[in-house]
Amino acid sequence: MRLKLVPSETSLDFMRLRLPALGFSGLLVAASILMFTLVGLNLGIDFRGGILIEARSTDGPADIGGMRSDLGTLGLGDISLQEFGSDTDILVRVQRQDGDEQAQIAAITAITDTLGSGYEVRRTEFVGPTVGAELAQKGIYAVGCALLAIMVYIWFRFEWQFSLAAILALAHDVLSTIGLFALTSFEFNLATVAAILTIAGYSINDTVVVFDRVRENLRRYKSYEQRDILNRSLNETLSRTVMTSVTTLLALLAIVLFGGAVLRDFALAMMWGVLIGTYSSVFVAVGALAFFDLKRHLDEEDDPGSPAEAG
Repeated sequence: MRLKLVPSETSLDFMRLRLPALGFSGLLVAASILMFTLVGLNLGIDFRGGILIEARSTDGPADIGGMRSDLGTLGLGDISLQEFGSDTDILVRVQRQDGDEQAQIAAITAITDTLGSGYEVRRTEFVGPTVGAELAQKGIYAVGCALLAIMVYIWFRFEWQFSLAAILALAHDVLSTIGLFALTSFEFNLATVAAILTIAGYSINDTVVVFDRVRENLRRYKSYEQRDILNRSLNETLSRTVMTSVTTLLALLAIVLFGGAVLRDFALAMMWGVLIGTYSSVFVAVGALAFFDLKRHLDEEDDPGSPAEAG
C-alpha cells in the first residue's frame, strides 16, 4: 500500500490566502533585512580571518569533544574543530586574535601546548582579513550568479512572468535564511553559502514542477478562470511537494541529531530552507503569477469543460 501524506483529490483554495501570504512574506523579508542591518551576521573564520591548525592523533581516533572542551578554556574566541580525511586527523580553526603577528603566534603556541604530545601538528596557517573579505565577496557573487542563471533558465523554459515570479520566491528564500542566521547568531561560513545555494536549488526544483503543471493546465483548460487553473495545479502537485519535503526533512533531522556540531548549523539552515522553499513555491511563486495575464494559446487541445464539470 502506498503511503499518502495528502489525499489524491484535494481542492484547497490556495489563491484565497494569496494576499495574506504575500503580506506575511513581505514582512518576513523586511524583518530579515532589518536584522541583517542592525545585528549583522556571526561571520566564521572563513570570512573574518583566523588561525588554521592541522593535527594528527598519535594515540588512535581524535577525541573531538574533549579537545573542544579543553581549547574552549583558552579564551581565544570562536574555535571550530572537525575531522579531516580520517578519524585521527583534525582541523582546528580559531578566530583572528586582537593584536599583531605575535598575538597570533602566542595563540598557536597555546593551542599546541593544550593538544599535548598525543597530537602531531602537521600544518599551521593564518588566514588574514584580506583573504576573508575576498571569500565573502566571492560568496555574494556565487549566490547572485546562481539566482541570475536560474532566472534566465526559467525565462527560456517558460515565459518572463514565470521567471519574475521564480526570482521573487528565490530572493524571499535567500533573504529569510540570512535573516534566520542574523536572529540566531549561527556561524555564517562557506558551508552556509553552500547551504543557501542548495536551498535555492531545492526551491527552484519544487517551483519548476508546479510551473510545469500550471503551463500544462493553461494549455488544456482554456475556458477556466486563471485562478481556478492555479488552484488546480497546486492541488495536483501538493502530494508530491509534501512527500518530497518530509523525506528531505527526515534526512536533515538525522544530520542534526547525529552529524555533530560542525554540521548542525548547516543542517538547521537546510531544514529552514526546505520549509520556506516549500511555502514560497506555493504562495510566493504561484501567488505572484496570479497578478499576470498568462498566455494560453501554445497548444490547440480540446477544453474538457468548466471547473465544475471537471471536478
